[in-house]
Amino acid sequence: MIKIIDYGVGNIQAFLTLLKRIGVPAERARSQDDIETASRLILPGVGHFDNAMRRLNESGMREILDQKVLQDEIPIMGVCVGMQMLATSSEEGNLPGLNWIPGKVRSFNSLGSFTSPLPHMGWNQLRAEPHSHLFQRGFDETPQFYFLHSYYFDAEDKKDVSAKAFYGIEFEAGVSRGNVHGVQCHPEKSHQWGSNLIKNFTQVEKC
Repeated sequence: MIKIIDYGVGNIQAFLTLLKRIGVPAERARSQDDIETASRLILPGVGHFDNAMRRLNESGMREILDQKVLQDEIPIMGVCVGMQMLATSSEEGNLPGLNWIPGKVRSFNSLGSFTSPLPHMGWNQLRAEPHSHLFQRGFDETPQFYFLHSYYFDAEDKKDVSAKAFYGIEFEAGVSRGNVHGVQCHPEKSHQWGSNLIKNFTQVEKC
């Protein structure tokens, strides 16, 4: 059973609706017991990095999440700020991230030559890396995804990068390390491309 981690941040219902539409059983996870019975996890997130990390840390689910992801190695996918939370830290705040995929979340504005308006909002092409399991089935050469963000993931090990997009600069739009995956885009808002991405996540184990 896929569990959508409900820690008070993110549109849980949108993911439940998408998963129901593609015929995949899913439920909210609001407690340690809910996480314990999960076969896969989705970590949504919107808003400020520190607020999302604080809410997750205070949810009572952080300890069981570390166990299920790091010890039991069940697949998990972070979405938008949920992807950024997989990193070691963020320029947006002071709290440490989950550090499941080492890296730093950086502001587009930290680049002196960056002139595009922020946030990056709307549809954008995404280019998958050849080794990416999340994007290897059901996509043409230029899949379109919906984005809404002002920060991007800068992976410490570029082998962890599974997809890139371009907005003023080329940035890392997807990461994968073992059973841990993240996407900066919003699959729940990305029509057939988002449905295909979620379908692939229901089948991927490690990469």
